[in-house]
Amino acid sequence: MSKQFLKIGQLAKIVGVLPSTINFYTNEGLLREAGRSRGGYRLYEPQPAIAQIKKIQKLQKDKRLRLEEIKAAFKN
Repeated sequence: MSKQFLKIGQLAKIVGVLPSTINFYTNEGLLREAGRSRGGYRLYEPQPAIAQIKKIQKLQKDKRLRLEEIKAAFKN
């Protein structure tokens, strides 16, 4: 892969959340992984992933939306 991708731990450190939070967002369909490394690690494109996590956090904190409401907001 010629692009720079972040592993889950790197992404978590940048946005200040636990790797389990990134896993949760991915498993719930809120965050899209760009692929997998040869070792099986999830890889994320930095800019879109960081922006998406910040958007999720804003909806949770400022708007106090529940997970179901956030999912619905992203589908629209």
